[in-house]
Amino acid sequence: MKGKIIKTVFILFLALSLAGCTFIFQKGRRSDIQKIEELSAELEQLAAAKRLLEQRLAGEIQDKQVKLEMMEKGLVITVVGDLLFDSGKAKIRQEAYPVLNKVARVLRENMADFSVGIEGYTDNQPIRHSGWKSNWELSTARALSVLHYMIDNEGVAAGRLSAIGFGENQPVASNDTVRGRQMNRRVEIVIQPRVTKVKPGAGEERIPSHLK
Repeated sequence: MKGKIIKTVFILFLALSLAGCTFIFQKGRRSDIQKIEELSAELEQLAAAKRLLEQRLAGEIQDKQVKLEMMEKGLVITVVGDLLFDSGKAKIRQEAYPVLNKVARVLRENMADFSVGIEGYTDNQPIRHSGWKSNWELSTARALSVLHYMIDNEGVAAGRLSAIGFGENQPVASNDTVRGRQMNRRVEIVIQPRVTKVKPGAGEERIPSHLK
């Protein structure tokens, strides 16, 4: 039994190290072992989903239209905005349907217990002719378009999904170059972890920094 627990903790620490996550556990709580086992199983599910998506989206990943990353907020599927939308528009382009179909099917068939956040982002170029008040509205409308597509066309349960727009405020590259602006125009589909973090307090232990 002890060996099994040690093995589980090792797997957990390794997974968290790869994902860049930080979780806090309290001293002496009987639920710690159970929580560790649940988290380990959840991370294994996310890792399995990542491998499946890498297989199904191999061409799009090679063409740099899609990127998959394990991040603290979950498994992040980044789709280049120029694949999804025409400039200044929030209507999904037909060329993007196969990508969204593949992602939605994994969400529906393999990750049915996980919530999914859809996040829209833009570059910093001001809105001129499209009629949107700002990039906030455009990014939010784009996230909602992806949300409705997954519900209406692929049957992903509406209660699992949420959408938010960040506009130009969280760039992943410099807006000073064409390539950087292209990278910033994106939609992130986030398969979100179910485990909640514990706020720091008396009598708690944090995972050592070298294991993060």
